[in-house]
Amino acid sequence: MVKLNKIYTRTGDDGTTGLVDGSRLPKNAPRMQAVGDVDEANSAIGLAIASMGPCPEAEWLATIQNDLFDLGADLATPITDGPDAPWALRIIESQVARLERQIDQMNADLAPLDSFILPGGSPAAAAVHLARAVARRAERSATAAAREVALNRQALAYLNRLSDLLFVLARRLNDNGARDVKWIPGASRSAT
Repeated sequence: MVKLNKIYTRTGDDGTTGLVDGSRLPKNAPRMQAVGDVDEANSAIGLAIASMGPCPEAEWLATIQNDLFDLGADLATPITDGPDAPWALRIIESQVARLERQIDQMNADLAPLDSFILPGGSPAAAAVHLARAVARRAERSATAAAREVALNRQALAYLNRLSDLLFVLARRLNDNGARDVKWIPGASRSAT
């Protein structure tokens, strides 16, 4: 387990940050942008959980929050040419598969979409839509970082499935899509 006795270290005052293996890189490096965006997605999911109250979906999201800490550690652990060190924490295929099962389970009860939907509806659904948008940004950042450094492909797949899960969950929280706010193309043109 992690034990933090002191919150500030002053080691980042020079604009660098440490990776899990002890190496350092600039705080604005693409890898660190991805780590930060994953952290922000995790915070947005925490806000969504707080807006939902106790329910099975909140428990799913709490598990995902833990996964996102794993994912942040994964992104912050360089991949070497040899086998991973025993302490390297990586997202694995079963974590991605769990998201797929949850998506399929929720999607089975939803009516098919007949329009794009706007991020809204119930307060809980709106919070989940916000988390989805932040998760998409985390995926874009991680994909950009993967063009510069080797990253775990399962971590990238996890981020892709996460935004899908959050989209379906938002619909579920909108009374299985009955309270979805549909996009009406050009609807505001006559309101000018």
